[in-house]
Amino acid sequence: MTVETVPATFKGYGVDSPENWNKPKLVEYARKKINPKDVVVKNVCCGLCGSDILTLKSSWGEFNRKDQVVGHEIVGHVIAIGEEVTEFKIGDRVGIGAYSSSCSECSRCKSDNEQYCTHGVGTYNAVDTKADNYETQGGYSSHSIAHEQFVFPIPEALSSSDAAPLMCAGLTVFSPLVRNIGYDATGKTVGIIGIGGLGHLAVQYANALGAKVVAFSRTSSKKEQAKKLGAHEFIATAEDKNWTTEYADTFDFILNCASGIDGINLSDYLGTLKVQQKFVSVGLPPVKDTFEISPFSFLHHGSSFGSSLLGSKKEALEMLKISAEKGVKPWVEEIPISEAGCNSALTRCDNGDVRYRFVFTDYEKAFA
Repeated sequence: MTVETVPATFKGYGVDSPENWNKPKLVEYARKKINPKDVVVKNVCCGLCGSDILTLKSSWGEFNRKDQVVGHEIVGHVIAIGEEVTEFKIGDRVGIGAYSSSCSECSRCKSDNEQYCTHGVGTYNAVDTKADNYETQGGYSSHSIAHEQFVFPIPEALSSSDAAPLMCAGLTVFSPLVRNIGYDATGKTVGIIGIGGLGHLAVQYANALGAKVVAFSRTSSKKEQAKKLGAHEFIATAEDKNWTTEYADTFDFILNCASGIDGINLSDYLGTLKVQQKFVSVGLPPVKDTFEISPFSFLHHGSSFGSSLLGSKKEALEMLKISAEKGVKPWVEEIPISEAGCNSALTRCDNGDVRYRFVFTDYEKAFA
């Protein structure tokens, strides 16, 4: 391991309190120790995820440190590896998502469900017990360190800015899709709720897997965008009062990508599922928001409701392969990372002023 290439301290844009959630300042902090299976990455870009804002606002609970650096849609180049790393070499272009480590020993870790490990370590705002209880920092930073299981090689056909949002947003929608409709979804009909940061990728992946894709949104304002992304049909739920009747017993799977629950009548959607099919929600609102549903809503369809967390490395590799081969790409707006850039992007994203992902770039200049 060429530790001498790794600085003892990293730089990043951190927030000192929830009141200053959109005002990150350039900070410097000690890196965590490098474990035998760790990969050290010099970051080149990072996507902005809605969970960054929810964390900085403490909507998901308090953050751990006063200089919290967020960001978990990271792309960069490997500059050092632990002595037991076998998958990567110096210079490889790789990505890191929302988790950076797990126990590697439990039944979940050994069955391609490592993202559900009860000892998993988030890329930021988590405590890494294998690294002297280090409080993790995210990708609005000069460098990142992660266990090789949570590091993904980026295909040459994908630019770094296009690959970054796939590390979280892409994998978050890809995993429940393939687990419920498979890698060949020919003949199946899939509903995607919410054409935003998650939904615009879910529409593309469902299409790439061969499904008939029906996009849901409250109004018809995003109809043309949804069709351009690959949706075969579009339902404006606030405008089409008969959609529940017209689409009864239609869907093999419905994926909810909306970040809020306002306007989503869960019973209406469950009524459009075929028998014993699923409604899965990956759009996460503030932790106190809840769906209201009666058990009778499930009764006549044998339907079920659930959620999904990220995806496994096996799924990440398949996702990247399909993205490269079939041209699945996020719609991104690049913003040079800086205090002003972070403020602008975080504020605009919180206001819904993005189509559909921000990616911070120009890391070499910011962290020179």
